[in-house]
Amino acid sequence: MEILETHHTLLSRLLPGDRPDGLTVRQGQFHHVVIGTERVVCFARTGAAARRLPDRAARLRTLAGLALGFQTPEPLEEGAATSPDKTAYLVLDRIPGAPLEAESLESPEVAGAVAAQYATLLAGLAAAGGDHTVRAALPHAPGGEWRRFADGVRAELFPLMNDAGRARAGRELAALGGLPHLTSAVVHGDLGGENVLWETAGGLPRLSGVVDWDEVTLGDQAEDLAAIGASYGEELLDRVLALGDGPQDGDVAGRIATIRGTFALQQALYAQRDADKKELTDALTGYH
Repeated sequence: MEILETHHTLLSRLLPGDRPDGLTVRQGQFHHVVIGTERVVCFARTGAAARRLPDRAARLRTLAGLALGFQTPEPLEEGAATSPDKTAYLVLDRIPGAPLEAESLESPEVAGAVAAQYATLLAGLAAAGGDHTVRAALPHAPGGEWRRFADGVRAELFPLMNDAGRARAGRELAALGGLPHLTSAVVHGDLGGENVLWETAGGLPRLSGVVDWDEVTLGDQAEDLAAIGASYGEELLDRVLALGDGPQDGDVAGRIATIRGTFALQQALYAQRDADKKELTDALTGYH
């Protein structure tokens, strides 16, 4: 709970009415997140994350204006590192619900309800990708991004790996050469289980909202499908694909597998560039 002690005075102002012992603290790759009763405060973990906070707030405001069928966090207050509090933060309204426990999907009824709602979520993001206002407001995945990613991994991460790790990473990077450049859908960028919140209605999970939109772009929806598969397994992913219109460009299953194979390298490269040693060590566990 060191974050609560460090920012005690600031949190008392930002989360009025919340007792310190009633706050929940979570650590993401880019932020420390303090969860109060009605508000959430995100503290940037690195200087790079702090510089991205204004863009994050702008993207959240764009998303808040869309009729996606679920809630997204709305920015309420921003603080720069040059403020009197000497820290960069973003205050958001709190989305109700909690991440889904993977064990609950052992019930066919629950798995069916969850898959149907994921399919609806993805359909909404795909439709939003065709909106001219959205396309003007959100960044587009740049052409050649996977090639630049592979170049970055080789230059910055290969020296940190052993021979077996470099061979493994080389195979994963080689597969990226077959990915097309798509910007057809709004892509969350990290649609794993921790960022999708659920409540219970009639004994079944009901999707209440999606958080952590730091990496949102107009891109290939296979990225979000890969995150769903990584969180909940192939069976749920297959259900989602069967229920939704989904991305129809080329080999969807192949794109999902290729992108999913780079998740650890993506985490490691972000961590290396953000000077986040803890995340870097975790991400490179299988490469040295």
